[in-house]
Amino acid sequence: MDTDPAHTDTAPLRARWHATASAAGADREPAPYADRLLTAWAEPQRKYHTTAHLADVLARIDVLAGHAADPAAVELAAWFHDAVYRPDRSENEERSAALAERALPELGVDAARTAEVARLVRLTVTHDPAPGDTDGEVLCDADLAVLAGAPDAYAAYVAAVRAEYGFVPDEAFRAGRAAVLRQLLALPRLFRTPYGAAHWEAPARANLAAELGRLTEPADRDSPGM
Repeated sequence: MDTDPAHTDTAPLRARWHATASAAGADREPAPYADRLLTAWAEPQRKYHTTAHLADVLARIDVLAGHAADPAAVELAAWFHDAVYRPDRSENEERSAALAERALPELGVDAARTAEVARLVRLTVTHDPAPGDTDGEVLCDADLAVLAGAPDAYAAYVAAVRAEYGFVPDEAFRAGRAAVLRQLLALPRLFRTPYGAAHWEAPARANLAAELGRLTEPADRDSPGM
């Protein structure tokens, strides 16, 4: 998986943004908004949360779009869900949602769809949509589908996440990452759409368990009696 934003051709993304904005009812020129969003997605602190990630999420939304009640809102939420991203801060999703709440009315998107986009962006804090929230299920599954990648793609994802947190010492990162993996593995379901459950659940759990094993193996070797 290519996680370098410099290696992502933005022309397809720009075309996609124009189509999505039109489908969402925008009545102003969308190009300046694409410029701002793509500039944000290419900021230098990003190693995983890049334009490549945005393109991947949009491609997965295409696979799942038939499950969504408002595909245009889901696509807009994908564009905004990591538009504000600082790995050393915890309010990224809230700031990204607030950005959508400012930008979309300027673009001419109506209040109801703007509110739905902001709600979906905030949902990516937990990736836990309520039963029947089909828009939330599509966005969350598309965002988490990276967990189900082939071994080399999953390894690239893990390396990119580590690079984003390069300021965190190894021991602290390993402990924090292991806690995240345990939390994910404890969930009854990682994916909520029928497609995600059928195609992504099993490989994602295998990847998570294997990574957790690699993270905890040194500690296990050094444990008394081992």
